[in-house]
Amino acid sequence: MAGLVPRYADAEFGLARVTLLLPSGRAVRTMTEAFVRHSGAQEGQRGLLMPRMAVVGDLDLDEALGPLLDPLGAGEAIPPAVDATRRWLRIAELIREERPELKGSALLRLSFELGRTMDRLLAEEIGPEELLQPRVLDLLGDLAGHWENSLRLFARVQTRWFAELIARGAFDAADRRGRLFRHAAERWRHDPPQTPVIAAGVTSAAKGVAALLRRVARLPQGAVILPDLDLAMDAAVWEELGTAAAREADVPFGRDDAVTHPQYHLKLLLNRLWVSREEVQPWHRAGPGAAPPERSHAISSLFLPPEASKAWVALPAAKRRLAGVRLMETANPEEEAQAVALLVRHALETPEKRVTVITPDRGLAGRIVQHLRRWNIEADDSAGRPLPQTAAGRVLLLLAEVAAEQAAPVPLMALLEHPLVRSGEGRGDWLDKARAFELALRGPRREPGLEPLRAVAKRAGVSPWWGEVEALLAPLSAGGEAGLADLLDGLVAAGEALCGEALWAQADGRALAAFVEDIRHHAREVGTRLDPAELPAVLREAMDRVAVRPPWGGHPRVAIYGLLESRMTRAELTICAGLNEGSWPATPAADPLLAPPVLRALGVPGADFRIGLAAHDLAGALGAPEVVLSRARRDAGGPAIASRFWLRVEALLGELAKDHREVEIPRLVHALNEPPPVPPHPRPQPRPSLEQRQVDVRVTALDTLIGDPYQFYAKHILRLDPLDALDAEPTPAWQGSLAHAILQTWHERGGDIHAIALEKLRGMDAHPLLRALWQPRLLAALDWIAETVRAAEGEGRTVLAVERKAEMRIGGVRIYGRADRFDRLPDGTLAVIDYKTGKPPSAAEVAKGYRLQLGALGLMAEAGGVEGVEGGVTGFEYWSLGKDHRRRGENAFGYVETPVLVPGKRKGIPLEDFLPLTLEHLQRAVGGWLTGDEPFTARVAPDFPGYADYDQLMRLDEWMGRER
Repeated sequence: MAGLVPRYADAEFGLARVTLLLPSGRAVRTMTEAFVRHSGAQEGQRGLLMPRMAVVGDLDLDEALGPLLDPLGAGEAIPPAVDATRRWLRIAELIREERPELKGSALLRLSFELGRTMDRLLAEEIGPEELLQPRVLDLLGDLAGHWENSLRLFARVQTRWFAELIARGAFDAADRRGRLFRHAAERWRHDPPQTPVIAAGVTSAAKGVAALLRRVARLPQGAVILPDLDLAMDAAVWEELGTAAAREADVPFGRDDAVTHPQYHLKLLLNRLWVSREEVQPWHRAGPGAAPPERSHAISSLFLPPEASKAWVALPAAKRRLAGVRLMETANPEEEAQAVALLVRHALETPEKRVTVITPDRGLAGRIVQHLRRWNIEADDSAGRPLPQTAAGRVLLLLAEVAAEQAAPVPLMALLEHPLVRSGEGRGDWLDKARAFELALRGPRREPGLEPLRAVAKRAGVSPWWGEVEALLAPLSAGGEAGLADLLDGLVAAGEALCGEALWAQADGRALAAFVEDIRHHAREVGTRLDPAELPAVLREAMDRVAVRPPWGGHPRVAIYGLLESRMTRAELTICAGLNEGSWPATPAADPLLAPPVLRALGVPGADFRIGLAAHDLAGALGAPEVVLSRARRDAGGPAIASRFWLRVEALLGELAKDHREVEIPRLVHALNEPPPVPPHPRPQPRPSLEQRQVDVRVTALDTLIGDPYQFYAKHILRLDPLDALDAEPTPAWQGSLAHAILQTWHERGGDIHAIALEKLRGMDAHPLLRALWQPRLLAALDWIAETVRAAEGEGRTVLAVERKAEMRIGGVRIYGRADRFDRLPDGTLAVIDYKTGKPPSAAEVAKGYRLQLGALGLMAEAGGVEGVEGGVTGFEYWSLGKDHRRRGENAFGYVETPVLVPGKRKGIPLEDFLPLTLEHLQRAVGGWLTGDEPFTARVAPDFPGYADYDQLMRLDEWMGRER
């Protein structure tokens, strides 16, 4: 811009006669802002007529070319392009015909990848006939089998698709762009413009773009301005970059070409412009945002190819110093985001100073935006947010998940409590009922579908509300495979019924509306069909390709860009964040259909080519007056590997690197995050009043009273019951309740124990998958119980009582419970049996007082506290439904354990000591905690095998291991 005005500005018309060809819409906005700033900075200048700006466009950004390059009359010579969505869906149908085994999301994913591969070939003007050339066919014998199959699939589908395009009289978008570029070049060859035409910042080396730029460079008033072309690079280094599609080369891209070098794609472009580097002249103005001149040599040296980089050893310090560049390293992405936000905040203290943050990591960009709001700085991420991460996009995906998973608890409640659902005046009442329903829904998953949840709504007392919800979600009900358009119709109907106009009102809603209408229209035309279970995955992948950009600007001096958007932007401070491998540069993804040797033979740049573009983006960013390079040492997956570019900077700087470290900002971040020192939290030892301690104690709660008094205090005195999770795994308590109900019914009325079990399972509305997983082992264990009971009856042992209430008093405290079973033994004494769905307690746990249930029930029976049960107790047994590892076989479930020392057992409690020991534990527990003044100390017995439901309440991590 600084060079355009003095060279091309007219006193009366300014730059109005100039035509600028720019790489993207973002570049147009950047240039517009630059012209405005320049005009405002000129004293005595009241305004400036700006040039006509046309966008060459980027396929990755899905930008249109505009009327200059795609005029209305071009349609006669160049037919329109087929819609990208229609192509995606239609190619999927062609693949389905070739590979019937591919379905759903896998099919549509392959269709998208196949389309991208076709675009890569079309950008290089490679037609399907090229796949039949000897240079490709000769490779077939050397390729692995899957590459051969992929190549054949690609060739067949591409041929059929092009035949359809010819029949429709249309082109693919990539093909049409190249034809439009050549059409414009040919038009200007015959009728050259009489006004200046300047292509600035366009670095795409696609053949069609190169043909247009070649014509622009030869216009009478034409010029091509290449950004960051290194004219000072040694000729030998330039040659080391490789052939880069030179006209005299045998192959377009050599195996040893340095495609990851930031200058490689510019060399490729120059070769396709038929221009040597020596013919390029330096631009006469550097502009106000240029880097210090002494940095240029260091940047050039930074990206030297392997052989040339040996020169680093002899480089003097003056040529290795990156003046104005700082390196900032933080512990993790969260700390990095905070540090970047602090850098931005500090820079804005300088009037008129502009800050640009560049990162390909959208998650990191989002964190930076949030941290800037701490200081009321609104910064827009110009790369946008993926549609699934927006409020409206999330509603559509939740609707799809509810339909696919038949009203599974997690997506159902996420949908019903979504901020856009019933966002008007009645939202408070709606949320009250939804939360009541959620409380009743917690626990293992019920039967699939909406109808089985009516019982849950009735239990929650919200049946009328649930009737309304059922009606609203009725459009989601789907059976087998259906038309994709019909499935979307159902999602839209349900979404509008739940959210009303709020679903479409904001920028994300408008983007969602365009997305849905586009897919729905073309899916209906193509006839795409899909299993509803595949719908969430298909929608999520398609929506991830849609970016929702902010419709209004944030802070005028702060910009956050992705790599594509950052090109041609300039600011006084540029922060390059996320410099880790896999992020900057991204991990190269091999083409899933064409093997690298095939692409090389066809003359298509390999996957590593994008690393060179990422390197060029970094090299361009290093041209700012002040630059901060930032990375985190760890990411969510563990230690992160520093970007190869970061490592090159450190290697080039050598011992100078310590002078370039940014240490103050990370120190400030630590100060912000470091809380004020507080003394360690003491181990909780609550002492409620005697009145508060007066509670009846269930026999199953005696364990926690002795093993972890704090848990007993929280549950039975504070009455804080833990909540089950939504869609929770079946807990031992859930499994135990089911097993007890089955056995009680069987003992009381007899009959087929399998039929009783299936009846109880159906009555619990358990999910079919849950039943399928647990039912076989349950039935096997029940068979063992039935056989064992019958065998015992043959030996004179009889079942006396089942599920019988029991109670007694100790020290004035009522202890109560329910005994699973009492048996009358042949000698007339009693045996108390407790059913377990898992591993029974050990004798050592019983001896320590952690498991007193059997002994307490025995004391109750001997004291007459069990109706219809009298006599001395000599048997104490756990009947487990778990796996018996002493027996072999898949159905070896069920066994008996006893804590009492019996013949054949080496460890246990002597029978004569069992009840006295239990009574001693009970009297000490009651006298200490329930009628005495003992504190309910947390984790008084570290070896107590209890649950962790109250660990957060007792602040366990703050004191465990620090006790004095």
